[in-house]
Amino acid sequence: MEPREELARRIARRVTEDGTVEAAPGLRFFRSSGPAGPVYAVSRPCFCVVAQGSKEVALGAERYRYDGARYLLVSAGLPLVGHVIEASKERPYLAMALALDPAVVTAVLIETGLLAPRADGDVRALTVSQLDANLLDAVVRLVRLLDSPADYGVLAPLVVREIVYRLLIGDQGDRLRQIAVIDGRVHRIAKAIEILGKDRDKPLRIADIARQLGMSVSGLHSQFKAVTGMSPLQFQKQLRLQEARRLLLAGEVDVARAGYRVGYDDASHFSREYKRLFGEPPMRDLERLQGLTAARHSFT
Repeated sequence: MEPREELARRIARRVTEDGTVEAAPGLRFFRSSGPAGPVYAVSRPCFCVVAQGSKEVALGAERYRYDGARYLLVSAGLPLVGHVIEASKERPYLAMALALDPAVVTAVLIETGLLAPRADGDVRALTVSQLDANLLDAVVRLVRLLDSPADYGVLAPLVVREIVYRLLIGDQGDRLRQIAVIDGRVHRIAKAIEILGKDRDKPLRIADIARQLGMSVSGLHSQFKAVTGMSPLQFQKQLRLQEARRLLLAGEVDVARAGYRVGYDDASHFSREYKRLFGEPPMRDLERLQGLTAARHSFT
């Protein structure tokens, strides 16, 4: 059996209906029996492989499509928009996502002597790249271990380290280093993302953030856009609106309070911004989304 066919079969066996299953800590499986989206959410550092079908992710104005031949790598928490492009009942979209632990990435970098970056290339915190046979083989072996929980507990960490190693020696090794590197511009932008996420309900004071990071305001703006594809203000706005949407879907607050909770003092301004991002005013969008399954609340 071909490795990709085996991977699809094993994922389908564990996710029998459209949705998401956490097969093990840090390892999730996804299934969709038809095109789906748009789905708005904030990513985390992860490595994603499609066993069957295809998907597209948008970061700002840029779009990234991946399928059985290409993997997705995300090296920072980003507000993304996802669409399942290719899927049917006969051949559902099947995929897996492996969370990337900075401690594991750092350990592999140190042990292999790969800590130094190879070049000053593209620093965007998301990319799609060719999935080679060795990397796919490691992914299949990791998933295969799920059939034996005792083996998984002992051997899975070794296979995860192999996956990290193969990513590091591949085309996107420098991008993966962004998760672990403790100085330099990418790390400073990662800290800026963390600050914006923690303080998303507060007014944006870009000069204060730049000062904390030891950067100029113009330098922060230009480097932030290089990594995320957005300005800090655009980034914060997406974080705010996605959190407001989550609050509404959870039934925790009404529209006015959702806007206030994420930093909007003016309800009409909140509704306009919400419609601009999601295509519908809050209440209409909420009505449309209430019937969605859990599968529509994840990207990969």
